[in-house]
Amino acid sequence: MDDVLSPVFAALADPTRRAILQRLRGGDATVAELAEPFDVSQPAISKHLRVLESAGLISRSRVATARYSHLELGGLEEATEWMDACKRVWNDRFDRFDAALARHQDPTPEPDQQEETA
Repeated sequence: MDDVLSPVFAALADPTRRAILQRLRGGDATVAELAEPFDVSQPAISKHLRVLESAGLISRSRVATARYSHLELGGLEEATEWMDACKRVWNDRFDRFDAALARHQDPTPEPDQQEETA
């Protein structure tokens, strides 16, 4: 069984890589464009891009001498599906817990509480 989620979550664990993905939502960009808002070198951004690419979150292509990065939704979709499945399980468990609490709650207030409301 291939573990495609671990590289995705490892890539998403870094705030710089998340910011790069956020930027790529607006369209393809070069390394220089992606490096612009950060106080790091272009080689450092290139390392981040390699991690994102190996996780399947971006693809890279050349146009003349420029190298563009492109957001790939496949890895994010798999991670989202996994998280949605976890969310459904936990929502179901919380719903059952709420129902169990409701069955065990006494609908009549304590005598002290009745006097306070009167």
